[in-house]
Amino acid sequence: MNPSTVCLSLGALLALLSLPPVAHAEPPGPAPAPAPDPAQKLVGVWAGDITNGPEARGPLTVSREGDAWRASIAGFEAPGRLEKSTLTVTLPGGQGELRATVSPDGRRILGHWVQPRVLTGGVQYATPVELRALRKGVWRGDVTPWADRLTLYLTVYARPDGSLGAYLRDPEKGFGRQFAFNVTMNGGAVKLEDPRGPTVFEGTYDERLGRLTVPIFFLGHVAFTKRDRNQAVGLYPRTPAAPYAYTVPVADSDGWATASLADVKMDPAPIAQLIQRILDTQPGPQPTPVIQGLLIARHGKLVVEEYFHGFDQARLHDLRSASKTVAPMLVGTAIQQGAKLGPQTPVYPQFPAYTAAGPLDPRKAKLTVEHLMTMTSGFDCDDNDDESPGNENTLQSQEGDWYTYTLNLPMGRAPGEPKAVYCSAGINLLGGVVRNATGTWLPEHFLRTLASPLGIRHYAMNLMPDGEAYLGGGLSLRPRDALKLGQLYLAGGVWNGQRVVARQWVERSVAKHSEMEPGRTYGYAWWRHELRVGGRVYAEYEAGGNGGQYVMVVPELDLTVVFTGANYAQFNIWKTFREELLPRYILAAARP
Repeated sequence: MNPSTVCLSLGALLALLSLPPVAHAEPPGPAPAPAPDPAQKLVGVWAGDITNGPEARGPLTVSREGDAWRASIAGFEAPGRLEKSTLTVTLPGGQGELRATVSPDGRRILGHWVQPRVLTGGVQYATPVELRALRKGVWRGDVTPWADRLTLYLTVYARPDGSLGAYLRDPEKGFGRQFAFNVTMNGGAVKLEDPRGPTVFEGTYDERLGRLTVPIFFLGHVAFTKRDRNQAVGLYPRTPAAPYAYTVPVADSDGWATASLADVKMDPAPIAQLIQRILDTQPGPQPTPVIQGLLIARHGKLVVEEYFHGFDQARLHDLRSASKTVAPMLVGTAIQQGAKLGPQTPVYPQFPAYTAAGPLDPRKAKLTVEHLMTMTSGFDCDDNDDESPGNENTLQSQEGDWYTYTLNLPMGRAPGEPKAVYCSAGINLLGGVVRNATGTWLPEHFLRTLASPLGIRHYAMNLMPDGEAYLGGGLSLRPRDALKLGQLYLAGGVWNGQRVVARQWVERSVAKHSEMEPGRTYGYAWWRHELRVGGRVYAEYEAGGNGGQYVMVVPELDLTVVFTGANYAQFNIWKTFREELLPRYILAAARP
């Protein structure tokens, strides 16, 4: 059969059946590549620096001509007022205030600078200032207010499924720790959405400027820019990353003698392991230990001083509730200065201007200074109960007198019960007792009786709305100065040969007075524990604060330790600083 005839016949048949002719298939080519996700440009570390002043800072010059006083700082000028030896200068527009004392010889003006309320926290601070005479009638010194600053790190990362996630971190306040986001981008519009709740941030990405702008609550529009590993100094333990090498701390003029670990019979190996562990801890979406400072002193000498996450020797650190311990210290120094106070002093008669709104609960007549110091006041005040009227957040939402608010609290139990209840309002009330017994503004009393004898020249005391110091927590110190508080009590109230607090007061302060929970007893705002290392058990007392702020004292080893950290509201993490890191590395390194 002729093949062509067959083809024609088949073609005719297909046409007759109205079927399309058979097409020859081409071999398949590669699938087109998917379009790149533009949101991938966001992957990396972004940082937003927020600085809100204050404007009044730097050299402060005060002059006097006859009875007229004037002050100038940062372009501001204001008159001064001298009453007896107290000089007050108030800048226009509420930009700051000087409250200071002129020395009898006229050579110094010593006191505090009160700055405006900060935006990232909402409180005022008092910081020390000293002016020295340049010539007759002219004094000058530097004002260094608490810096109203915040650095937010936004880390965007790709998940295995290709979607994007992000988390916020900041080294100062712990603001970003509660946020985790899904990230999407449509054009230049960026959405950060927390899958666990209602939080959604909608911002913009400007590729030309390399800027990601996101409105974040009260912080306003935060402008983030990309940072590489060596620029994100607050996010990583250190930049650049490097293996740890021990160095002896440098002695300066703050009163600390320094020595090597070997000099005080401490094994360097466990200490090096601890610090390397800190350096190896990397940020991520899940919470990790964030230690910002570690200082160790033994036999009265500073032997370890290490800082991380952008902190250094000069930078103040918020001690949070670790500074509660300062309140009983100031009671002790007031007694030493002659104030008619003692542990059994009734509290309510120390507030003669107080008038109860109704009949006074008879249990309040039994409330003593010691009850406030040991968290056994009996007030309906529990910082761990949001419904408690004395809860610290409720107290700090008041615009009126916080002392009066505390005195008006209902009683939840009789004062003095051995089971303590954590109550910041009660500790803060000690400030009113000291102020009324001494007739002295609390920052001034702190400066004269504690800070000056200890050589603490830089600090920031947070103030209540009425301008008095808040003693329930939040004092900011250099870690070297925080360590002095532990060393002072370890030495029985003496610092560098000078008696600062009476030995009897120190011994009474660190003794057991109440119990918070099994295994955790309480003195005068000192926590008390027992720590096991191998077959040994060591008694330890400490001042402790949210985030991992610790001033630790181990008398048997003649040892004081400071941790500062940023694990805010993550007690399960920062309690390991004491429960694991202290015994495993530091106590184990201390030879008898």
